[in-house]
Amino acid sequence: MVLSPADKSNVKAAWDKVGGNAGEYGAEALERMFLSFPTTKTYFPHFDLSHGSAQVKGHGKKVADALGKAVGSIDDLAGALSALSDLHAHKLRVDPVNFKLLSHCLLVTLASHHPAEFTPAIHASLDKFLASVSTVLTSKYR
Repeated sequence: MVLSPADKSNVKAAWDKVGGNAGEYGAEALERMFLSFPTTKTYFPHFDLSHGSAQVKGHGKKVADALGKAVGSIDDLAGALSALSDLHAHKLRVDPVNFKLLSHCLLVTLASHHPAEFTPAIHASLDKFLASVSTVLTSKYR
């Protein structure tokens, strides 16, 4: 999926609004995913998945940091996320569908925290961006 210059601008503007809350939003999106799609829990048997757990917060920060890196390298997502793609494809073997589920939960989380800024154009751009990130993360499964 090709991100237009307007999409890139929208994604960067939206991520700027996230600011220092990225880790918190990442954890909230993970919790939302675990509650809405219980099969995603199978990759975290060693985690305390209760609300507000340190492990979910820590992983939420990792997710947010990776997305921040992707936003910063929006013109080279494949390069920026190559190591993460290797990890998820070869070591963790995460079901590729889970990236789409997490993307959806991230969109819901961002919309709930920033309703005024979450315009249809921002929504569409973030959706395209997260789909591109998911594509890169699953590219090494083939």
